Amino acid sequence: MDGKLLLIILDGVPWRNWRRLFGNLEGWVVSGEAQLWRMRSVLPSTSASCYASIHTGVTPQVHGCTGNANVFRLSQPDIFSQVRAAGGVTGAVAHSFWSEFFNRHPFDMVRDIEYDEPESATINHGRFHTMSGYGHINQMTPSDVDLFATLTSLCGRFGLNYGMLHTCTLDSMGHRFYHDCEEMDHACFVMDEMLAPFIPRWRKMGYEVIVTADHGQDARGHHGGTGEDQQDFALYYFGDGQGPEKGAVLDQLQLAPTILKRLGAAVPGTMKAKPFL
Repeated sequence: MDGKLLLIILDGVPWRNWRRLFGNLEGWVVSGEAQLWRMRSVLPSTSASCYASIHTGVTPQVHGCTGNANVFRLSQPDIFSQVRAAGGVTGAVAHSFWSEFFNRHPFDMVRDIEYDEPESATINHGRFHTMSGYGHINQMTPSDVDLFATLTSLCGRFGLNYGMLHTCTLDSMGHRFYHDCEEMDHACFVMDEMLAPFIPRWRKMGYEVIVTADHGQDARGHHGGTGEDQQDFALYYFGDGQGPEKGAVLDQLQLAPTILKRLGAAVPGTMKAKPFL
């Protein structure tokens, strides 16, 4: 496999926060180095349900994950398994739910917090965090720049064809502070500033890059239901593919087949949404 792509998921960022507060990403849209679309999540717009749909390309009503308390090893083909079947190398830096969905369930901290498994049929190189003890006062999230650096290290050491990064920082901040506040403005600004130096570095390494969210959040820091604030978020694409016209609203189920198409891997029959690149 010759294709190379990184998917960066910033958990729980609504459309309006992307457009107002991520100046580096917006600057690349203005300069023409990135393409931007609005994407709409599946329902429920709950984190685990969205994680599962992002990679399987099917709805929660099909894959069966109805929320964060219902995490298990999924049975549908997914991006990781399809890339592996095509001969590619995969990696993930993410919350432990991702390991449980696509590698092994239940998650064993000692066994699964860090692994390198060249023969795995799904994720070859995993670096996971659990956020154990997460609550309103203590968010238990790693520093995002550490996560970006870890993904970059995996790319350099193992030659990933597909790498996925997921961070809960902004979702946790939104649940705690809501969205019309100095704390949230600053958190988005810092995320944008931390992420920005890595994008040109990844591009120089030969990667197409997608930066997006799993869902939005409303003014009270809630998601799971319907409505633009809870479901809609931005998708920034850095690469040579051509997408739809500006103003198009993409379906989250389009993400998996699009990534597989860009990488040159087979799109399974379970993924019925149309690729957007």
